[in-house]
Amino acid sequence: MIISARFNGPPGSGNGGYSAGIFAHGDRCEVTLRTPPPLETPLSLLDCQVRTPDGTVVAEVAPAPEIDTVVPPIGYADAVSAATGYAGFADHPFPTCYVCGPDRAEGDGLRIFPGRVPDGSTAAPWTVPADVSTELVWAALDCPGGWAMIGPVRPYVLGRIAVQVDRLPAPGDRCVVRGALTATEGRKALVHSTLYGPDGTELARARATWIALNGAVPA
Repeated sequence: MIISARFNGPPGSGNGGYSAGIFAHGDRCEVTLRTPPPLETPLSLLDCQVRTPDGTVVAEVAPAPEIDTVVPPIGYADAVSAATGYAGFADHPFPTCYVCGPDRAEGDGLRIFPGRVPDGSTAAPWTVPADVSTELVWAALDCPGGWAMIGPVRPYVLGRIAVQVDRLPAPGDRCVVRGALTATEGRKALVHSTLYGPDGTELARARATWIALNGAVPA
């Protein structure tokens, strides 16, 4: 396994959701990241651990328990409207993130911009690229959950994620991705996210734990 430099999250490391999707090999798994996934580095999976050539444990992979929470759907037009208020346009800890980085060009990154809706959850439109894959669905479900609590001076990174993919969207589909904060405990935040197809059908759902950086805690 190699995480291409294109799929970065923070500079120099892989986007957490995309990397976890690669590590899961398309299975219904829960992936715990132990260190930032390195880019352009051969990685191996042995005894449920993803390791670098020097033996550093990058991630642990385990069977995923059932994900019993979904974020309710909203219309595509409402998601487009929410995205105009995306906080990452003004203040983004990692503006070149493959999934939600505003500095990524059209066709290079996914450009999923989850803005808040009145109840505090997030919504974003997503036009599915031609190279859609299970790993891209994992990636698409990553950042919309994180932006339910990321804010100024509150940077977070993904710590753990489990994804349940029922069906891949088709290239060109105009989908909606939803995210919501479920609970907080110290530096940890539990979030859920859900991907909906053009007709409002649920395609995939995720549960994730994000970790605050620099001593930041949810406000």
